[in-house]
Amino acid sequence: MIIQSIELNNFRNYENLQISFDEGTNILFGDNAQGKTNILEAAYLSGTTKSHKGSKDKEMIRFGTNEAHLRTMVLKNGKQYQIDMHLKHNRSKGIAVNKIPMKKASELFGILNIVFFSPEDLNIIKEGPAGRRRFIDLELSQLDKVYLNNLSNYNRIVNQRNHLLKELSFGGKKDLSDTLEIWELQMVQYGERLIARRKEFVEQINGIIAKIHQRLTGGKESLKIIYEPSTGDLPFEQALNRYRERDLRMKSTTVGPHRDDIGFLIGDMDIRKYGSQGQQRTAALSLKLSEIELVKLATHDTPILLLDDVLSELDKHRQNYLLDSIHDIQTLITCTGVEDFVNHRFSINKVFHVQNGQVTKEN
Repeated sequence: MIIQSIELNNFRNYENLQISFDEGTNILFGDNAQGKTNILEAAYLSGTTKSHKGSKDKEMIRFGTNEAHLRTMVLKNGKQYQIDMHLKHNRSKGIAVNKIPMKKASELFGILNIVFFSPEDLNIIKEGPAGRRRFIDLELSQLDKVYLNNLSNYNRIVNQRNHLLKELSFGGKKDLSDTLEIWELQMVQYGERLIARRKEFVEQINGIIAKIHQRLTGGKESLKIIYEPSTGDLPFEQALNRYRERDLRMKSTTVGPHRDDIGFLIGDMDIRKYGSQGQQRTAALSLKLSEIELVKLATHDTPILLLDDVLSELDKHRQNYLLDSIHDIQTLITCTGVEDFVNHRFSINKVFHVQNGQVTKEN
């Protein structure tokens, strides 16, 4: 699959932009704060309905205007898709595919499979579990619409349970306690499905990441990922019952898939806690490269790779390995200068200079 073009109207710092991409490697270079990452954000938004930064719709609308429009043309398995997105200040975004409106934003998932790699991703190992859960949820949501539906329902029920916990902690009525048990039955139903699918995902990644990591480290290290339920050894339903009193005190649901984590082991060492920065970054690179391979296996197609100023954060060895691994997929790369690629035997198909919201194709 490839992104053929993106049109932006009043998106971030772009008043009007139309940019066409090559099916190979596309370089977007320029000084910082000129709008390079905004183009990657638009591509990511077109595939996932979300900003990679976690920005709200109104924050992506150009300052001083009321709405933004995006149009992304995609070619997938010989078929063309036109993805239109309308961002508004105080209403949900509007989405249409081939001019047919989507009833739910989640219906967009699966048309575009995108792997986003930024300097922040290099810290996914050493930082908190929220980023690691987000990695699993976003990837599985792109690959598995059943998972996306279960995740949406689970999150809705957790929010409802948390609301009830707060009411009960302030002396709510008995009928609220009965309602709590009804919500928990549904919460367990969806939560167990999420846990099972995530464990399957981790097994699939392990089948890929070990070889990649060994090559990256010259055979010196063997990396393994493990799934860590917040319930410990207890089944989810038992854990909910055991910790209900604690949840009432905390006014929050303290166990479940929304609190789970994944661990990264080199031998028996948990590198989240005891690994060096180099080990953590190499493991993060291995994880991203594994994500690309997993999408290829699951979809029988290649994802779109978005690299946001990552090369400057990697040493020459890791740069070379990354660039050698992506020669067969469409890639959009942001950087401050094309000299980053001078020493690499790397084919560049299109180069764009980005300056103050203006994009110029270089010869």
